[in-house]
Amino acid sequence: MRVLVCPTAFKESLSAARIATAVVAGVVRAAPDSSIRRLPVSDGGPGLLDAIAESEGGEIRMHRVRGPLGESVSARSLWVSPTEAVIETADACGLHLVPTASRDPITADTRGVGEIVAACLEMGATHIVLGLGGSATVDGGTGLGRTFGYRFLGADGAELPPGGGALADLAHIEAGIGPSSGHAITAIADVRAPLSGPAGAARHFGPQKGADASAVEVLDTGLARLGERLRDDLGCDVSHRPGAGAAGGLGAGCVAFLGADLVAGSEWVLDRVGFEEALSAADLLITGEGAWDATSGLGKITWEILRRARSIDIPALLVCGTITGPTPPGVTAVGGDGAWLEPEDVTRLVAAALG
Repeated sequence: MRVLVCPTAFKESLSAARIATAVVAGVVRAAPDSSIRRLPVSDGGPGLLDAIAESEGGEIRMHRVRGPLGESVSARSLWVSPTEAVIETADACGLHLVPTASRDPITADTRGVGEIVAACLEMGATHIVLGLGGSATVDGGTGLGRTFGYRFLGADGAELPPGGGALADLAHIEAGIGPSSGHAITAIADVRAPLSGPAGAARHFGPQKGADASAVEVLDTGLARLGERLRDDLGCDVSHRPGAGAAGGLGAGCVAFLGADLVAGSEWVLDRVGFEEALSAADLLITGEGAWDATSGLGKITWEILRRARSIDIPALLVCGTITGPTPPGVTAVGGDGAWLEPEDVTRLVAAALG
């Protein structure tokens, strides 16, 4: 049996690489004669560097940058060539950096993401890939914009404080200076959400970042206002663009402040790592994510992987910590009933499913 193992990270728990190792152990336990190919993946959130490094190699470089609440954090860039760097924005503004009791998307910001981008440009990068996902922020990328000299002003002309909570009072954006025309920026979005509205960054994802009902209203109002100012002050009408709401609106910020090409993370990553060729050579696909829920079909990579497997009749096994949403037809799903899974739990679930 030829098995393709391509999980994504279990958010705030296990990396895609560790999950892949645990799945492989389960396959070996149940079917030791199998031919196994590892291909950990990411839709732009945590695990992107694992996926690209396993496929292409590269050099990890470390940076000290501002975290989502202003603390100093360590963040990585993966250099796949002397001029191309890949970044997980969650390294600088990720939900995993903030204890549950301290989560505050009203004040959290993305300045550290801008600091990594600026550092990579200074180190000679001419192409930067930013994976968007897993953020603790809903600031529309304004923190990143500040790194490049953009100013966000209230009606009195004073600069607004950082975070998404102040954006409802945004009266004017004063332009900064983004990367030069000789630099290419690709922002890969883990969801197709617009900037604001019922399916936007605040309403759809704010609660998981610590926003209560009143905070969601404040944040959504602010993102809608930001969209208006991006259009009127910078000539960048990105509010309704799919992916603009990724990482708390960082997708919109990347387009407006960096001139980034905003693309669907699932498609970009799967093309980059050669997924189609690997899938066509498999008899069984095994994938997984931390939680399969109602948002899994909104551009998430696990859903796309299962869709592609079904399109060519490859059987699929889905392994998750929790499963609360309907799974695609023909997919065998196993989960941990809401418990955080350890690698041995993943191995046991896979072995049992294949046994």
